Amino acid sequence: MRPMIVTLCLLSVLGTTPGATAHEEKPGQEAASPAPGLKLETLMKQVLEGVVGTEVIVSRVTIPPHTTLPKHWHPGEEFAYMVEGSITLWQKDKDDITLRAGGAAMVPLRQVHTAITADEGATLIVFRVHEQDQPERILVE
Repeated sequence: MRPMIVTLCLLSVLGTTPGATAHEEKPGQEAASPAPGLKLETLMKQVLEGVVGTEVIVSRVTIPPHTTLPKHWHPGEEFAYMVEGSITLWQKDKDDITLRAGGAAMVPLRQVHTAITADEGATLIVFRVHEQDQPERILVE
């Protein structure tokens, strides 16, 4: 049942809108940036009905060229749709994935990862099925 809920939510979002440190973002507000030039904007944060202790967070992430985000993990599963540009998705103990405009990727629950841009920046829509009342991201190293 949960995979079906996640899939339906993801399709809905994509069909309508292309150490430990944590921070909270409010819908429509840009978050404090953990990397220079990075823009994190929460588009929606909503409790997921029928799944106790779970919320959905949808964000627009804009990463400038030649940027490596701090390594981090999320208390939730993360799904990303690349709107423009490209990134290399690095995940601990996994092969790198190159994600280009029109592509999508998934980062498992609590998986340490980062995104790396080259000569062009990137804009992504990130959809997270997230443990309610937990920080959105936990920085590591």
